[in-house]
Amino acid sequence: MSADLGQPIVIDNRPGAGEAIGAGVAAKAPADGYTLLLSTMTTQAINPVLYPKLPFDASKELTAIGRVADVPAMLAVNPSVPATNVPEFLRYLKANPGRNYASPGAGTPNHLATELFKRAADVEVTHIPYKGGAPAVQDLMAGQVDFMLILAPEAMPNVKAGKLRSLAITTQQRSPMFADLPTVSESGLKGFELVVWYILLAPTGTPKDVVARLNKSLNTVLNDSALKSKLAELSIQPAGGTTEDATAFANKEAVKWKKVIEESNIKVD
Repeated sequence: MSADLGQPIVIDNRPGAGEAIGAGVAAKAPADGYTLLLSTMTTQAINPVLYPKLPFDASKELTAIGRVADVPAMLAVNPSVPATNVPEFLRYLKANPGRNYASPGAGTPNHLATELFKRAADVEVTHIPYKGGAPAVQDLMAGQVDFMLILAPEAMPNVKAGKLRSLAITTQQRSPMFADLPTVSESGLKGFELVVWYILLAPTGTPKDVVARLNKSLNTVLNDSALKSKLAELSIQPAGGTTEDATAFANKEAVKWKKVIEESNIKVD
């Protein structure tokens, strides 16, 4: 986008509080098109429910430029788990209630989706939250936990190395990047899906012509064959589309994850 716009783009990483710190900075920035937010689903579809006292309202103070990409997850187990597919794994969990699963932290998409998986499969498993994905994956490989929903780019190197076993992918349809891997949905939990989506946002009030120019640039870049190839290597599917598409999609996802949070009674300190 920097090359397409003829403008330098400075990446200002603001980690912490499940994206809330970075999102707060963007929400309060001047609405001039010069401060944007690249976020995951967390900012719009999860945090408003998990953190009702945030000092900003993402639905009112941030507006969509466009969806950037979708990243699937994999249901992965430690190789010592006696299961090579989802039905075998569910039988194992039912016969051994109280087995545990890892997540990058309470309230993360991985955590919420595993709670959805737990309820859909009617199994009793214990959540072990970590401070980030890397230590969670390390303990999964070490056998400290039994399974995890891991983003495909994080999972694949360890699956190929034999340190993890992937049982299924979390998209609704099989991914062309992993054509031989069944989906969780086709493996018995119909309708189950976890796709971590990325979206580009701007402060609400950013002029419509600026938003339109940024959306056009985003779509131009996402259609670039070299970038598509690079993203495919990382198991990332480019998205794109209109600002209206992005807004509608985010609103639909917010309804889905609000229901999961409330029905699972998930609380975050």
